[in-house]
Amino acid sequence: MNILLFGKTGQVGWELQRALAPLGKVIALDVHTQEYCGDFSNPEGVAETVRRIKPDVIVNAAAIGAWLVHYSTDYVFPGDGVTPWSEDDATGPLNTYGETKLAGEVAVQKYCPKHLIFRTSWVYAGKGNNFAKTMLRLAKDREELSIINDQFGAPTGAELLADCTAHAIRTALSKPEVAGLYHLVASGSTTWFDYANLVFAEAKSNDFKLAIKKTLPVATSAYPTPARRPNNSRLDNRKFQDTFNLTLPSWDIGVKRMLAELFTPSGL
Repeated sequence: MNILLFGKTGQVGWELQRALAPLGKVIALDVHTQEYCGDFSNPEGVAETVRRIKPDVIVNAAAIGAWLVHYSTDYVFPGDGVTPWSEDDATGPLNTYGETKLAGEVAVQKYCPKHLIFRTSWVYAGKGNNFAKTMLRLAKDREELSIINDQFGAPTGAELLADCTAHAIRTALSKPEVAGLYHLVASGSTTWFDYANLVFAEAKSNDFKLAIKKTLPVATSAYPTPARRPNNSRLDNRKFQDTFNLTLPSWDIGVKRMLAELFTPSGL
């Protein structure tokens, strides 16, 4: 089976390369790939890529907040009701929280019956930057930090997302009726403030030296950003769990595992 993966260098895309490998041959692309076009700002190029590779499954992890899986020979390309936006455009659908998160979802659901769309939020990974690493870096030099305490969500590891996606694809290939849109996040919820305090507590228990002595909860208004983040990013994952017979672990389990790796001699 040929699997075409877009967005290979993103947090989820990186983990998908590993998780999808047992399912078949993975052709992984990003915007810089030379042999094939993996740049969604070039819809004709992406369409030509699909025609040349003729994949059995397409996984688009190039989006922010949601990703698509096509498991049929009927595909939807950018241009089929989809407008490409730049990821650094804070007003575009990719970065406008809660408003037309990914325009392609509508086109996929209309033209490609055999699809899976996974929506997620508060994604982190051990690879690259993440909230926990930022907090640790700041807490090394500062004795006091003010952290937002009125936004709620479930920190969700890229590794968990990739493994669940691979499992869902295996299920969908034998049970096409599971096609649809799902929320895919870790269970439970927290705030950035409580998330940070967990990070500091884990650092202390691992004898990781920090200067931090006090954390102060503040409102979102204390840190205005170009893209307005929602106060409630909690997603109900029961449909995904019931459909694919999986139990999604509590958010803190994955975070603690990631932190344990960071606190090893080679982690940070």
